[in-house]
Amino acid sequence: MMRVAVAGLGVIGRSLVSRLAAGVPGLELVAVAARDRAKAEATLRELDVDVPVTTIEELEPLADLVIECAPGHLLSRIAEPMLRAGKEVVVLSAGALLEHPHLFDLAETCGGTISVPTGALLGLDAVGAAAEGEIRSLRLTTRKPPGGLVGAPGIEASGVDLASLTDPVRVFAGTAREAARNFPANLNVAAALSLAGPGPDRTEVEIWADPAVTRNTHTIVMESDVADVTMTIENVPSENPRTGRITALSVISMLRKRAAHLRVGS
Repeated sequence: MMRVAVAGLGVIGRSLVSRLAAGVPGLELVAVAARDRAKAEATLRELDVDVPVTTIEELEPLADLVIECAPGHLLSRIAEPMLRAGKEVVVLSAGALLEHPHLFDLAETCGGTISVPTGALLGLDAVGAAAEGEIRSLRLTTRKPPGGLVGAPGIEASGVDLASLTDPVRVFAGTAREAARNFPANLNVAAALSLAGPGPDRTEVEIWADPAVTRNTHTIVMESDVADVTMTIENVPSENPRTGRITALSVISMLRKRAAHLRVGS
């Protein structure tokens, strides 16, 4: 059995804890790390899950794999001890990876693994396959309800008044690296797409605040020497409007493949 811990007990963390505790073949939930221990323990009682609540620093000796579901600024604190010990980190804050390239070097040096799930996106298998050849262009266009963009540094810099919007407004255009920096809680999908494809400086991103949409919508357009692809996904938001319900399920799907005798997709 692989010992699994979850770092962060927000919307995604709660969903993962609940599903892991219910049972995923080959995996055992052993701990949860959270800033507010009393609140986390109360949440685990509500979920009827009996595992200890720890600090981030206490996770590495307990777990073989940690799923990071925390704010991006905590990524290094979560990932470094695991990678240094040659263990695995599943990273949901993919945008933060672009700000901490030393984690890639640490994983390579110490034999650790960084895994980035598909999350709220689609088609990373097709993009990854095309990247074995030549990707000529890769663009992600994201449309979100204005409420899903509240508080992003990029919104504050743009001066757009989200509360007064009646028509769609483009609030960002740039590279995936810039998108991850300006929308750290919203555009982890852009970072994941860029890492699967030609990299964060060659992946183009547009972000639209659209009062007409009720779902977080991502459209990928890729031109390559093996396939031209257009894909769109419309995600049902979770209790956190920045996050789709499918995100946690993508992690469970990825982990479930480890013990599966039939594995579909790369």
